Amino acid sequence: MLLPDMQLKHGRVQMFVATRYATHKRSSSNVCPILDRMGLFLEVPMDNGHFYFINDQYFIDFPDPYLMQNKEVINGQEHNRPCFYAFEDSNSKGLYWMIPFSSQTNKFHRIYNNKIAKYRKRDTIVFGKVLGHEKAFLIQNMCPTSSKYINNEYVDSATNIPVRISGILESELISKARRVLALQRQGKKLVFPDILKIEAAIIKSLP
Repeated sequence: MLLPDMQLKHGRVQMFVATRYATHKRSSSNVCPILDRMGLFLEVPMDNGHFYFINDQYFIDFPDPYLMQNKEVINGQEHNRPCFYAFEDSNSKGLYWMIPFSSQTNKFHRIYNNKIAKYRKRDTIVFGKVLGHEKAFLIQNMCPTSSKYINNEYVDSATNIPVRISGILESELISKARRVLALQRQGKKLVFPDILKIEAAIIKSLP
């Protein structure tokens, strides 16, 4: 049984699935965590290339001031938490890298253009469409996580399937994110949060 939280955006209903069957069976819309009859969390495996929302516990366990806040306040009103594109780490199974995206494309186009003018090449911001609308994918704000910290998955009720992006955009995102991550490991500060510290803690918690 799905318990959706639905919103109307751009004339289209968007649904955020909050829970699903209390079972280990998987389908095209895995969400986690979920509760079993004892009230304990059951972690459902995440899917590569899907979009998820991180739960509040993540920001309690990793109080990094440079992480994108779990809830945004705009004009004094609280809005939905940031949504993240997820791809699995190539070395640590169960570790996922989460890239947030923003609708404030004009703001990030200005930032991107300034960086291009200064550095000529910049991989920390990528632009692409989600459900037909341009978004700014912020590799500069990416962070690592596991299914333990996933609250729910982003599902479009128009198709009743998880939101996805084009294969071309997906390849660009993953390629640039991995390149930025490699440079970060070499000591170059390209990502705002201390992702290597968080990564080490996540890996220690993996089964």
